[in-house]
Amino acid sequence: MMQVVEQAGVNWTDVESPTRQDIELLSRDHPFHPLNLDDCLSRRQLPKIEVHEDHVFVLFHIPNYDEKRRLVVKAQVSMFIGRDYVVTIHGTDVKRLTSLFLNYMESQKLRMDGMDSTPRVVHNILDVLVDDLYPILSKVRGDMDEIEDKVFDERKSVAMELSRLRRAIADLRRMISPLRALPVELWAKTKSFTNEDLSKYFGDVAEHAEKAWEVLNEAQETIEIFKDTDYVLSTELTNKVLTVLTVIFTITIPVTVVGAIYGMNIPLPGGIQNEPPTFLGPYTSFILLMALCLVSALGMVTYFRRKGWL
Repeated sequence: MMQVVEQAGVNWTDVESPTRQDIELLSRDHPFHPLNLDDCLSRRQLPKIEVHEDHVFVLFHIPNYDEKRRLVVKAQVSMFIGRDYVVTIHGTDVKRLTSLFLNYMESQKLRMDGMDSTPRVVHNILDVLVDDLYPILSKVRGDMDEIEDKVFDERKSVAMELSRLRRAIADLRRMISPLRALPVELWAKTKSFTNEDLSKYFGDVAEHAEKAWEVLNEAQETIEIFKDTDYVLSTELTNKVLTVLTVIFTITIPVTVVGAIYGMNIPLPGGIQNEPPTFLGPYTSFILLMALCLVSALGMVTYFRRKGWL
């Protein structure tokens, strides 16, 4: 869908969910390079800024947060910036940009304050999109707070949640990293389109992007600590379980040895081939064998405790 708003000789065209027909209309009205127009339809492009004779083409990505899957998804924004026009091309997932454009269409005051030049329009777009990063960062931080207590609870497994958060942070870093230098670089390439000095405004947007990057760095360090802690605690729990199982198995070795010996089909002391002892009753042999096994087991337990293994 293509919509246009105009103020003081500055034209802003917004194309949401562009079709091939929309791209053909733009190519007829503007001297855009066909490859740049094709980039606007593709979803697998790298961030870029290209300077042409009478306009600048910029393509970058912004994050969106999927509430259901708790994942960060990528949204692409393309802009053509000329002396008297700005063309923005994006999908329906860039709702904040669509909302900004609709506000400009409905408010004469916004158009008068924010459309005196194309760099001013570009600044307002970048300012809105960069500020929209912070709610996403807050949601990621909220997920990290939720998972913190689980990390230190040995009874709960958080490996999947940690992996999901690490992926979200990695995706955010990949998208926000190019945005750190984008405002200042874009101002340097479009300042010839206005007589007003907007360097402070673009610098402010860059500063906000840098702060978002710092928050991400802190989040990455924290999630790595959580990952290491979960690994250490899981390993320790596994070692405890293996220790208990090993001790149980070791303690039963005397019983196994005695059972194997008396299972042989040969004459043995106390066996049924000879006259078994009866001074403790008919089960004297069994009682003596169990006592031998018990003494051996207790001796092993005492030894393990002295070694600090139990």
